[in-house]
Amino acid sequence: MNFPRNHDMMVGRKQAGCAAGKESYMNRIVTMVLKNLAIVPGAWFKLCKYAKHTDDYPEIEKYRHIQYILQHAVTGGNVDLQVTGQENIPAEGGFMLYSNHQGMFDVLAIAATCDRPIGAVLKKELYNIPFLHQIALCTKSFAMDREDVRQSLTVIQNVTAEVKSGRGYLIFPEGTRSRKGNEMLEFHGGSFRCATKSGCPIVPIALVDCFKVLDQPGSKPVSVQVHYLKPITQEEYAGMKPAEVAVLVKQRIQEKLDECLAEK
Repeated sequence: MNFPRNHDMMVGRKQAGCAAGKESYMNRIVTMVLKNLAIVPGAWFKLCKYAKHTDDYPEIEKYRHIQYILQHAVTGGNVDLQVTGQENIPAEGGFMLYSNHQGMFDVLAIAATCDRPIGAVLKKELYNIPFLHQIALCTKSFAMDREDVRQSLTVIQNVTAEVKSGRGYLIFPEGTRSRKGNEMLEFHGGSFRCATKSGCPIVPIALVDCFKVLDQPGSKPVSVQVHYLKPITQEEYAGMKPAEVAVLVKQRIQEKLDECLAEK
């Protein structure tokens, strides 16, 4: 079959874009590793041990090791990670974190700064990436196949049950990174069923400039922000449909984004 010439050009651009994207995050990842060579072997071995025998170790022990690795990666990667609102993370009971999604660094930034252990809902393409896979196993995170409705519903049910048991989970309701910097995509209402079904507090998270870490080329110093906003209680969203909760949470995050960007 003969494809039109513009198809070949589109394929070429896509391949070039993939190569550029890989170069973007590899530069800083190499910097992170090189600056932490003294701890990398031991930290990786310990993480793999935790992941392989995850039920044999306390959740807080595994989580603190993950944070130890991430905090060294942040420093080694020339990232100035500024965080506010950590007091808004519930001290006990189940809760849900909902964040805007800017890039590959987002989940790492949140895990590094959220003091209570959390799991996450990750798209299946990320779940099996080395390092992320080990973290997912240690934190009882779930992989979601967005093209499989039944599997997605099962994940929602599993997360809801975990939150009811007292755990915290992170979801990116945009479903994928926006690729538009600090501009958000639409939030998917279905992502909020975990919260509405469990009746837990919802903590919105506003990420600012996180796309600059692994989604732009180079490894020069960058400054990014993680803002944990005031929790939205069950009383506030009672009677609302998941899609309406999605609008409310996005509005809270957008307000914080606008505030932060106005200050820059």
